[in-house]
Amino acid sequence: QLQLVESGGGLVQPGASLRLSCAASGFPLDYYAIGWFRRAPGKEREGVSCIDTRDNSTYTLGSVKGRFTTFADIAKNTMYLQMNSLKPEDTAEYYCAADRIATVRSMCINAFADFLSEGTQVTVSS
Repeated sequence: QLQLVESGGGLVQPGASLRLSCAASGFPLDYYAIGWFRRAPGKEREGVSCIDTRDNSTYTLGSVKGRFTTFADIAKNTMYLQMNSLKPEDTAEYYCAADRIATVRSMCINAFADFLSEGTQVTVSS
């Protein structure tokens, strides 16, 4: 069965760090563009950070540049989203994603991928 299963969401204070994990099963992450999307209440889903380990290409949403990083442990077939200096506006449901054909830029700009996880809530609040 092809699926992405994520973990690591929760409630944190502004300025804190949080790492989301996403384990893939049934397909190898290093054959795909991978990344993270989010949907805040009342807003459209947006691509946050996408990478492709095949060519080391990356794309990062402007509002999270310098704070969020996507990386992968290919041996574990797992991707991660490291989020630092979290802000209240980062509050959203976060999804990991993988796409065999898309470039990281198109995947993140369109916030669309072949595979999408069920989502995990991240709430940044004091």
